Amino acid sequence: MSTPFWCVFISALLIFIAKIPVAREMQAQGGYDNHLPRHQQAQLTGFGARAVAAHQNSFEAFILFAVGVLMAHTTQTAGWLIDWLAIIFVIARVIYLVCYWADLAWQRSLIWFVGLVCSLLLMISPTFRTVLV
Repeated sequence: MSTPFWCVFISALLIFIAKIPVAREMQAQGGYDNHLPRHQQAQLTGFGARAVAAHQNSFEAFILFAVGVLMAHTTQTAGWLIDWLAIIFVIARVIYLVCYWADLAWQRSLIWFVGLVCSLLLMISPTFRTVLV
């Protein structure tokens, strides 16, 4: 499996890793309400609310990233830049989660932008394919 595909897999795992602090915060509120978990999540504040937002953003970021990797792959665009964009995206997402949980707002926004740029560059990578080999 290629490096970008491994990065898609890791990025998918990060969605569920981002859910762990959400579940802990819900548990701390008298138990995890499996009947109405989204209602319970909406009532979280502070760290719990940030954890929910980080989890939800993980889904949003994953879609663009996965599409970008698939666009590069289906157009047979490969090379060092594609690999590095995928790796940087995953690193940015890990840092993003930590920043969100730690309430580092401007740092989180900056790291989010890095991940977004990686995804967008992956999407347009077929246009600069000759640079990549």
